[in-house]
Amino acid sequence: MHEQDREPVIAICLLAALADGERTPEEQEHFARITARLGGQDISELVARVQRGELTAGAAARRLASPEARLTAYEMAVAMVYADGEANPSERAFLEQLKQAMELSDAGLAEVQREAESLSRAPLAGPTPAAVAMSPATEAPRPSQAGIPAVSHDAALEAMIRQQALLAGALELLPQNIASLAIIPIQMRLVYRIGADYGQKLDNAQIKDLLGVLGIGAAGQVLDGVARRILGGLGRGMFGRVLGGVVGGTAGLVAGAGVSFVTTYALGHAAKQYYAQGRKLSPADLRELFERFRAEAEGLLPRVQSELHAQSRHLDLGRVLASIRGAPTG
Repeated sequence: MHEQDREPVIAICLLAALADGERTPEEQEHFARITARLGGQDISELVARVQRGELTAGAAARRLASPEARLTAYEMAVAMVYADGEANPSERAFLEQLKQAMELSDAGLAEVQREAESLSRAPLAGPTPAAVAMSPATEAPRPSQAGIPAVSHDAALEAMIRQQALLAGALELLPQNIASLAIIPIQMRLVYRIGADYGQKLDNAQIKDLLGVLGIGAAGQVLDGVARRILGGLGRGMFGRVLGGVVGGTAGLVAGAGVSFVTTYALGHAAKQYYAQGRKLSPADLRELFERFRAEAEGLLPRVQSELHAQSRHLDLGRVLASIRGAPTG
């Protein structure tokens, strides 16, 4: 992605984020913090123009220099729209207008949207997606054999949380834009599995409420990832390469891997204590617990960097996406 594409791509992502017309005060604050990182006065003015309705997706699309840049912008817009679930009519209309403005092959763009849509509908029930290869610390629990005790329930849950945190971080290192969108259903399925282990029957709304209490908004996480990719200049189409495991080498992606590892680790451990205590923790106690586990995960991060990179080098994104959708992986 060339420097001249940066502003129109940011504009298209902002328009996509606002397409549903339902921004809460918390989302607005998060939105402002992230866009502030994307640049100086020029970007601030761009944000103001978008929010005043002075810039359209079609106008931004016409400023993009190449078909590759247009595909990247469309992928990022789709990720924004489907970050927190299925698209509403306003968001679908926005994507349709953007698709027409892009003047690209409809087949490729439709595939982008189908993949994102399938992830937004991913079932909560089912196994957590498998990481590439488990170290002894992350192996699945073994049954008792010949006097060898089985791994405890707590140890098994902790191993699963660590494995899913590593997988979330590794996904951020992949060049495909759809990889970041896969992190949200991974986190939700992790919480669902932990709740089920403690006898809780959870649905999407309950899990999203928990994430909201902890300050982990789906749209905010995706917008964070989009910002890092724009800043890192990683503009690559995802289809045709969706089975690849190419590592993105930019500082932005490395930072993103750390954020996703830390967030998923802290979420899993906070959920584990919350459901173990029968959901009796107050929102303030939950947030305090999450911050404590986030600090613990940040301390772990230097020791798991090599694992994150090893995961991303060999990660089969196609299999991960199929597992999230509930499709057989072969």
